[in-house]
Amino acid sequence: MKDLEIIKLAKVMFGLFFLMGSLFLLGAFITNQDEFAAAGYMLLIFGVPINLLCVFGLLIYGIVYRSKLKDCLMAICILAINIPIAVVYTLIGISLF
Repeated sequence: MKDLEIIKLAKVMFGLFFLMGSLFLLGAFITNQDEFAAAGYMLLIFGVPINLLCVFGLLIYGIVYRSKLKDCLMAICILAINIPIAVVYTLIGISLF
């Protein structure tokens, strides 16, 4: 994999889960429907293992190909930005419902 592809993959994963989480939170906040909150919690349940698989895959790839380790660690850091955002969104969602 090229260096830019590794970071682009992380940015796409980050953007996808951030956008979905924001959409569900805003939907629950604006409409007060429980379905958006339930979808947000399902995103947490399925999103955590998917992101962890991606992180472990990048870590293993970086260990196997030492020249790519720096880029893989940068991609892991990009993915890790979602963790505090998910915690804040969860706290907001719990306080709403």
